Amino acid sequence: MRLFVGLDLPATLRQRLALLSGGLPGARWVPAENYHLTLRFIGEMPGHRAEEIDLALSTLRARRFSLGVGGVGVFAKGGRPTSLWAGVERSAPLEHLQGKIETALQRAGLAAERRRFTPHITLARLDNAGEARLAAFVQAHNLFRAETIAVAHFTLFSSLLGKEHAVYTAEADYPLT
Repeated sequence: MRLFVGLDLPATLRQRLALLSGGLPGARWVPAENYHLTLRFIGEMPGHRAEEIDLALSTLRARRFSLGVGGVGVFAKGGRPTSLWAGVERSAPLEHLQGKIETALQRAGLAAERRRFTPHITLARLDNAGEARLAAFVQAHNLFRAETIAVAHFTLFSSLLGKEHAVYTAEADYPLT
């Protein structure tokens, strides 16, 4: 199973984010049903390891919190834009939850995540998007703001890679107190 831990998003936020899709040649837009906030990518795991991960995550305790979503930006690799994202405001409760998840997964035997946690919601993958058009898109949508969302649980997702896009399935939800 290909796994990751994330926050599922409410339908109203998915709809608002979907309105940003379009008008950018070279962008492969993520379907609205796949919008999420990744807290920790895990990768391919055999079934017995998935059970161990589930057990490790089920022991976590953290408080509910609210999250703000706004702005758009781009990730690049080697100076080349690779993805377009909506920003998620950093907050102490979000950082705390992500840190607890990372610690629990390391205790369950996973290697430490090497990438720094950057909260975001991927909107599109970029393939040769023109720099000028991409800059204009980001500038036109940078003031985007969505409603604040309440975070009451986090989720262990499986991901099945498909021809057009991945299919995500919620395998387990973990409530926050």
